[in-house]
Amino acid sequence: MSHQPRPGKLFAMDLYARVNILDGRAVRLPRGDVATAISLEADPVARAEGWVEKGADKLLIIDLDAAAYGNYGNRPLVQRIINAASVPVIVGGGVRSAREVQELLEAGAWRVTMGTVALVDQVLFWELCREHPGQILVSLDVKKDEELVMRGWTEHSGTFLEEALVELSSAGAGGFMIAEAGRDALHEPPNHAALELALRTILPEEEVVAAGGVRNLEDLEDLNQLDADGSKLSGVVVGREITEGRFTFEEAKAVLSKS
Repeated sequence: MSHQPRPGKLFAMDLYARVNILDGRAVRLPRGDVATAISLEADPVARAEGWVEKGADKLLIIDLDAAAYGNYGNRPLVQRIINAASVPVIVGGGVRSAREVQELLEAGAWRVTMGTVALVDQVLFWELCREHPGQILVSLDVKKDEELVMRGWTEHSGTFLEEALVELSSAGAGGFMIAEAGRDALHEPPNHAALELALRTILPEEEVVAAGGVRNLEDLEDLNQLDADGSKLSGVVVGREITEGRFTFEEAKAVLSKS
């Protein structure tokens, strides 16, 4: 599917900072599995505020209890983060119903992101996109062979990236957050082929965010230069790269300011 250059994105990519919440705590997932979660010193609200102070343009909040166990006890905490944040907040994790979408948007979330449901219940997904135009993002976890995995990387979907992009773009998704299943973000490069495929496939008004992290500023520069017929990435999610000292937000923004 070819299209004209994406309109309105004439500036640098946005930097998204991610906050994972598990059992009321901010955690790190070194292997993408809640069983390997490492608790962080700051509570989720303080961590979110810290990211904004450092320079994050947007926050991505993932409720791991809701995603992994269907436990929505963290939702009041998510509300506190939304209230405290001075930047747009995207919320994901366990968003599986029209009621969940409505409640999160009414709570002040800028957008919500859905993963498994978008793949397994496309009727519901179409309905949600019609009801909330531009506010429903899709999180896609892609393997090296471009098959998508679901439910925290625990299940094969049998669906491949291009097929899903075509169907979900047609449904009216506001954008796509694409991460690489099984990738060690601090040691392996982003999947440029998957990101470029997304840029070439979706509609011009839909956005693509590289959600799997980067190793260093060189990776960030490569993503900033990625171009598919005039379409470019709208954002990149960072986290451990910053906290482990690979680079600062200031350094990242300097790279992203380059044309």
